[in-house]
Amino acid sequence: MFSYMVGNTTYIRLIGAIFAFAATFIMTKAGMKILPTDKGREYAHDGKLSAGKPRGAGLFFVISFLCASLLFAPLSLENGINLILVFLCMLTGYLDDRSSNPWGELRKGVLDLLIAVLVAANYLFNNGSTLYFRLFGNASVKIPEILMAVIITGLVWGAINVTNCADGVDGLSATLTIITLTGYYILSVFDGVWKENGYFLLLFCFCLLAYLWFNATPSILLMGDAGSRSMGIVIAIAAVNSGSPFLYLLLSLVIMLDGGLGLLKVSLIRVFKIHILKNTRTPLHDHVRKNMGWSNTHCVFRFSIIQIMVSAIALYIIFITN
Repeated sequence: MFSYMVGNTTYIRLIGAIFAFAATFIMTKAGMKILPTDKGREYAHDGKLSAGKPRGAGLFFVISFLCASLLFAPLSLENGINLILVFLCMLTGYLDDRSSNPWGELRKGVLDLLIAVLVAANYLFNNGSTLYFRLFGNASVKIPEILMAVIITGLVWGAINVTNCADGVDGLSATLTIITLTGYYILSVFDGVWKENGYFLLLFCFCLLAYLWFNATPSILLMGDAGSRSMGIVIAIAAVNSGSPFLYLLLSLVIMLDGGLGLLKVSLIRVFKIHILKNTRTPLHDHVRKNMGWSNTHCVFRFSIIQIMVSAIALYIIFITN
């Protein structure tokens, strides 16, 4: 009976993954015309080429992800709350995508902070404040809950904004997100049997694969803030649920550098009047295309290769030290 139940669950999960891909594909293809159109980005390399393309397709792959999760994933209160927060993050991005006047940085920053605080509260209520160091034999230390809350809040807020900034090349951010989430999925399987958290990541990856069908170079639509912000919070939740949030620095290295250096550069100028990376265009995907002559395809493949190598090394170290 047990073996039958395990097998049956496996087939249900397989059907769920196929459903996630199919739902995203069908919804995107059918709903493309209702999306707002991109106006092109004035300062981005080749930003004007995006003008006129449907934007906000994150609406479709997030809704498909939520439907697949509700139908096929084993829901707990913690995961249910996280799904609501993913939806809210997508919704704020989509409303910004549709707005004739883009939302200001302050409004988006405050909304991101509120969502990040809720993610932290949800995790701490269900898991406590033990911090694991997976690269060092799963060493752990229990820290004050307020400190853990600050770490998680900072990670979630940063991941949302870094991933948003890294979006700008056809197929790049979604591909990097799939690589990152695959790393966390492998880690969840290694942690024991088939942790429910890992299956959510698998469903999200299948949704992104369907989106990439339309977004691969040359793209016919864009995910917009609705998609990039959603990817950021899903990555952050995966990092937090691993119990080792600092692992984000490796499993999301390329996304973090690509989008994060620009945030750091602007923040230092505005707050401290410090100028860094004067000869480096940010985000980095603009630098390598404008200054180094990479094509979009070069950018996607080479950034992906770097992230695959870094993730593989990190996971290998975790496996041999645990």
